[in-house]
Amino acid sequence: QVQLVESGGGLVQAGGSLSLSCAASGTIYSIHSMAWYRQAPGKQRELVADITSGGITNYADSVKGRFTISRDNAKKMVFLQMPSLKPEDTAVYRCNAYVRGRSSGGYSNYWGQGTQVTVSS
Repeated sequence: QVQLVESGGGLVQAGGSLSLSCAASGTIYSIHSMAWYRQAPGKQRELVADITSGGITNYADSVKGRFTISRDNAKKMVFLQMPSLKPEDTAVYRCNAYVRGRSSGGYSNYWGQGTQVTVSS
């Protein structure tokens, strides 16, 4: 099994910054893409950003130019730097990863429990 554990959420004023981290552990042979999703109350879950094992990134239009996703393949971690936060960034942020448990296996999708990010106006 694979576990994804997020950390770094919290309460911040508009214009402030937060950094999220997600660590993967368990039976892991390789990790393909890692991503951050968020879901605000009453809204659908949306992709915030993702990054491949080779470092290719993709961002939602709402965070492009503000947030930065990165990863440490050796530590099996993904990060999200969030400066210039806005009240509309308030949501539960969840880590997601496609993980191969064995060299001969396929990739399975895993989710973290989520961490709350609240931005006050």
